[in-house]
Amino acid sequence: MIKNQLIIIKIGGNVTDNEETLSSVLNDFSKIPYPKILVHGGGNRADSMCKALNIVPKKIEGRRITDAATLDVVTMVYAGLINKTLTARLQALNCNAIGLTGADLNLIQAHKRVKGSIDYGFVGDIDTIGVQNIDNLLKVGFVPVFAPITHDKKGQLLNTNADTIASELAVYLSQLYQITLIYCFDKPGVLLNPSDENSVIPKMNYQDYQYHKTNGSIAGGMIPKLDNAFKALTAGVERIVICGTKGIALRNDALSTPQQGTILTIHTIEQHAV
Repeated sequence: MIKNQLIIIKIGGNVTDNEETLSSVLNDFSKIPYPKILVHGGGNRADSMCKALNIVPKKIEGRRITDAATLDVVTMVYAGLINKTLTARLQALNCNAIGLTGADLNLIQAHKRVKGSIDYGFVGDIDTIGVQNIDNLLKVGFVPVFAPITHDKKGQLLNTNADTIASELAVYLSQLYQITLIYCFDKPGVLLNPSDENSVIPKMNYQDYQYHKTNGSIAGGMIPKLDNAFKALTAGVERIVICGTKGIALRNDALSTPQQGTILTIHTIEQHAV
């Protein structure tokens, strides 16, 4: 069976915080001629709102500790301010967007993360995706815009990593669609030298990733992003690209390959970039 194409794009807080960059990304996204989904973060806005309300943001290795007060803030900021602003701006570009959380139509069901050595509070780990309901939305021409808020189907909202939401959507929907998953952030791709934006690695497989991680050229927040991405590749996602905002524009061909960035592949290549 030949599957239809679906483009899933995740944009981070550094993209949503910059007006010029955001306008460019939304304009390019609105012009994608295939079914598409936008997933957004917004951590910087949540931090600012926490501070304005005298709530101290708490993070461990970049992961937010979400107590009850912080959950109220991220729900207001992610599912309210950012999500509905993005939806309205896409509507202005004649893109028929619908703003969603995981609780809407039971689209993303999760459970509260089990306490280990760290108690992350009201952080959700995904259990299942409502594939049929998302497919129904796409078939009638709606463009889902997902905030990083899920639920446990017992009335509790949960804060869930936006990168994880994007990769899980890609995995589940790969049952029905040929997926291109694009992580769009403030760098032009995965960099061999983090301080040199001209050092983009154009193509990388899992062995290359392990090599660069071991020698320290890939570190920090890029590691969980790539972990999610390679997990999605092995689970059936067709292609994954990590790119900057200029990479949202797609080539005009059947592969829908972004014009810039790092293409991830499960195939082995013989040499590493140096």
